[in-house]
Amino acid sequence: MTEAKKSLKRTLIGKVVSDKREKTVTVLVERRVKHPIYDKIVIKSSKYHAHDEKGEYKMGDTVEIEESRPLSKTKNWVATRLVQKAALV
Repeated sequence: MTEAKKSLKRTLIGKVVSDKREKTVTVLVERRVKHPIYDKIVIKSSKYHAHDEKGEYKMGDTVEIEESRPLSKTKNWVATRLVQKAALV
């Protein structure tokens, strides 16, 4: 078989807001939803703790995270790839 299997795990893209812990990054994922009554677009956000084995992702980077088995009490996502490097100011 030369075809790659498609992963059934969920993937999300978000911004790293904290990289203070060892092998863990906190990723803020924002989504835009329409309010059911007012028909206005509202931005909702969630924070996820993702495993970063090598410590390669820094604050401000945009990363892709993938669902995994529970790695700790709050961590069940793994940072898989860097989408965009943080802009230097």
